[in-house]
Amino acid sequence: MNNPFFYPLIDLPDMQTANILIYDDNEALRISMEALITDHEDLNLLAAKSSAKKVIEDIREFEPDVILMDIDMPEINGVEAVKLIRKVNEHLPVIMLTVFDDNENIFNAICAGASGYILKRYASDEIPTAIRDVMSGGAPMTGSVARKVLQMVPVAKNEEQENYDLSKRETELLQLLVNGFSYKMIGFEMNISIDTVRSHIKKIYDKLHVHSATEAVSLAIKKRIV
Repeated sequence: MNNPFFYPLIDLPDMQTANILIYDDNEALRISMEALITDHEDLNLLAAKSSAKKVIEDIREFEPDVILMDIDMPEINGVEAVKLIRKVNEHLPVIMLTVFDDNENIFNAICAGASGYILKRYASDEIPTAIRDVMSGGAPMTGSVARKVLQMVPVAKNEEQENYDLSKRETELLQLLVNGFSYKMIGFEMNISIDTVRSHIKKIYDKLHVHSATEAVSLAIKKRIV
């Protein structure tokens, strides 16, 4: 795969079954996604809906592990749906599935609390791995999207960055988290154990006053921390 920010997990055979809820108003794409999900033994499709208008009720009824959310939908768009979800559940992974790769949609989705951002034209190759990745703490993004996210963050530090008192090691780890790396891939990249990754992540969360990888990535982008 050519995506520089997308890596398969090493221990997929031991991965727990992920229960998936899909929102997409395009019937053909929705059916295609249903077939893609059901083709993988460790992925379980709970429901596929054409509208996110009742997303809160759906979450309570189906109790999904991961949500695949289209951005451009009638009644309520995907970004607004993510905002609603975050009011009742800060940690439920929501992967945006869309044809849009413009800066405004990417930025709005991440700021709303999206856990990942996958372009539909790459869905068949990336979605199964993205679901497994997000369940292990990663923030999966299509490569072109990840590059745009990085372009939103200037190289130069600003005064606000220093206030968070992140160490060089913590800043490096946060950058990998923003790039969409899972905990396992962070450990591999930094040559540290998973327990050490979790220890660093906990310290980062404490310093940023957040409680999840999604919040950390969103804050890092909005406040230009990395």
